[in-house]
Amino acid sequence: MTEPLDDATGLYIGLISGTSADGIDAALVRFEHDKPQLVHALTHAWPDALRTQILRVAQDETTLDLDAFGHLDVAIGQTFADAVKALLVRSGTPASSVRAVGSHGQTIRHRPFGEHPFTLQIGNASVIAEHCDIDVVADFRSADVAAGGQGAPLLPAVHAMLLNAPDHTRVVLNLGGIANITVLAADGQVFGFDTGPANGLMDAWCLRHHGEAFDRDGAFAASGQVDDELLATLLDDPYFTLPPPKSTGREHFHLGWLDARLYPTSASPADVQATLLELTARSVAMAIDTHARDAKDVLLCGGGVHNRVLVQRLRELSQPRELNSTADYGVDPDYLEATAFAWLARQRLLGLPGNLPAVTGARGPRVLGAIHLAPRETR
Repeated sequence: MTEPLDDATGLYIGLISGTSADGIDAALVRFEHDKPQLVHALTHAWPDALRTQILRVAQDETTLDLDAFGHLDVAIGQTFADAVKALLVRSGTPASSVRAVGSHGQTIRHRPFGEHPFTLQIGNASVIAEHCDIDVVADFRSADVAAGGQGAPLLPAVHAMLLNAPDHTRVVLNLGGIANITVLAADGQVFGFDTGPANGLMDAWCLRHHGEAFDRDGAFAASGQVDDELLATLLDDPYFTLPPPKSTGREHFHLGWLDARLYPTSASPADVQATLLELTARSVAMAIDTHARDAKDVLLCGGGVHNRVLVQRLRELSQPRELNSTADYGVDPDYLEATAFAWLARQRLLGLPGNLPAVTGARGPRVLGAIHLAPRETR
């Protein structure tokens, strides 16, 4: 007999590749008193050619016909499956011990506004289930968008579970390709939204001018000076003053968006990188000042925690608030997002909501994700 879908015991794996597509984060998670606890994690590299294709599609630099779309969907799914298998080997975990994989997929388009709002994450979940022999839950954002929500961010529920401060308002800042904040209010309310670009524009500009996928320690940005005129032009984008709920992605903040605003600046590549770092820091600080003025501290997670120059600038702009890593509170900043998708997979199997309507703007709580069953003849 097969296990019932509402049996949510066992280990879970969460998978995510963010808007920077800088690697697939895979987290092996167990649950204690319904709270996710990270057991083991790794980041699985994308093949260079596949990552290049993902970024070109996400930035509207190329279009896909139906055959190309299908090929890309399967190739991404196969690479996600490789990440799962690598995690199982590295952690010494048999596939039979894992109840389900929660796969975020790779976002190639996010359009939550307009007459026909949608969000599209690909990475064929049936391929993952077949190759790994584990049930897979995927497509977590569509149900929220169908209910009038943004489909993002989905992390605030897990932030509240793991990082809530009972005596004061706290902000959790996730610095991925896009930055998003979760406001954990002292009265127990939770809300959040995408503030704008984080690493995505800096990574793309660094790749263009240095051939490197990211600006290690912020050294490229530190070698330049902020161009105040360019910064003002970038901050003039209407997204920054749009009231929440709101979300964004690489289809908005990409190199084409930047290139259209560079003329007539004479800023050097290093000056542009410094300005992009300041854009991230300033837009985050404005969002916190506007929507979480009473916050006592800010906790950082996501890949941006490793950009020393960005973190220092955020610390300066956050004063008098304290700024720390989630690591200081026992939560790995690199794998918190992957952990959240393991939690979302478990929520789906239990038939419980995964969204927070106060965050996404959906009409109500929704059970998120579609289940893709592993081949049962081997079980």
